[in-house]
Amino acid sequence: MSGMADYETLRALADEGNETALDRLADLADARGDVDELSELLDEGCDHAGELLTRRAVAEKDLLALQRIADAGHEPAGEELERLLRP
Repeated sequence: MSGMADYETLRALADEGNETALDRLADLADARGDVDELSELLDEGCDHAGELLTRRAVAEKDLLALQRIADAGHEPAGEELERLLRP
């Protein structure tokens, strides 16, 4: 899928609770480097967005981002945060 109409279709499906559409939106946001949209998708309950954000935060060693992701309910981010904090 590409183009705005496809994005709007995915968004409509996601709004209806389609988890695959949410995951696809997260993939598209990740490909664009759109961390804000990934964060919004995480807030909507998209675990895949949490995975993508966690991967980015670990690569950047962004401890504050990992804390925020964990606070949003994505437990693996908290585990990665603890791992990075250990001596």
